[in-house]
Amino acid sequence: MERESEIYEKIGNGKVKCGVCPRRCTIKEGGRGFCGVRENRNGRLFSLVYGKAVSSSIDPIEKKPLFHFAPGSRALSIATLGCNLRCDFCQNFSISQDWEGISGEEIKPEEVKNQAEMYRCQGIAYTYTEPTIFLEYAYDTMKEGVPDFYNVFVSNGYMTKEALKKVSPYLDAINIDLKGGEEFYREHCGVQDLEPIFETLKELADSKTHVEITNLIIPGENDTDDEIRERVKWIKKNMGRDVPVHFSRFRPDFRMKDKESTPLETLERALKIGREEGLYYVYCGNVPGHSSESTYCPKCQNILIKREGFSVDAFHLTKEMRCYNCGEDINIKGKSWIPKKLFKG
Repeated sequence: MERESEIYEKIGNGKVKCGVCPRRCTIKEGGRGFCGVRENRNGRLFSLVYGKAVSSSIDPIEKKPLFHFAPGSRALSIATLGCNLRCDFCQNFSISQDWEGISGEEIKPEEVKNQAEMYRCQGIAYTYTEPTIFLEYAYDTMKEGVPDFYNVFVSNGYMTKEALKKVSPYLDAINIDLKGGEEFYREHCGVQDLEPIFETLKELADSKTHVEITNLIIPGENDTDDEIRERVKWIKKNMGRDVPVHFSRFRPDFRMKDKESTPLETLERALKIGREEGLYYVYCGNVPGHSSESTYCPKCQNILIKREGFSVDAFHLTKEMRCYNCGEDINIKGKSWIPKKLFKG
């Protein structure tokens, strides 16, 4: 199952230029782009992974992580092979970059919708690898699911404005992994210029799409106070103080097995910096049981959503998503799927 891309241009001599990510690969006839899943066939660019889900599972929305969107809901999560980054710490490397041959279970967009319905999911998530590189598959599935299901991306943000414009009408929420500074991206992700990621975030800040940001903190690589503070300041200035930010614990994997897991003290230092700089909602990720898994009112500090891992244990918000104690409006989007017995107020 293959599909011609809608975002590319023919540049002569049988070559094409892909337009879904900022690499804008020039691909000769018979060749493939950097991601390995987009191929030039007789001067036309095709996605080789259209309808080929290499991973499909049901996840709580909190696992994405999306803590402020459709709380308590479940998403059918799908991915294909391939990625447009080369992160040497990737935990999904076996499907993102360390693979041979195009594989995957054939699941058409309408079948994805049917599965979501069968498993009583409320949404569909495009995740595990980078959804930008299977844009056509994601886009057709998103259209198929509307209006019965929400659509969310878990992305590295390395996409073109054309790609974002294509999916924006159907994209309800997105979590973008803002990994570090320019040197970090060059050394560990195979990206020379991270400005396109910043541009994606700025575009999203002015859109209807709900945005959350994850920052994986890796010991000795992007964990100094100055680096963390610089990222936090950029987020506050360009995204607003109420964008949820998840500082996530690194665990050794792929080509970074020699590194140690992120110390809890480092994550708590990141939380402190985020709060000092005025962010309303900062969280620790991959630290089950930590108090920062829960959401607190930025005005009165009362606990609003008590979480344990990906489970919601208490929901102290009104149905209008206001603090039950002081009435503060809380940045939570999408329909809540929390059982009524957990509501207070």
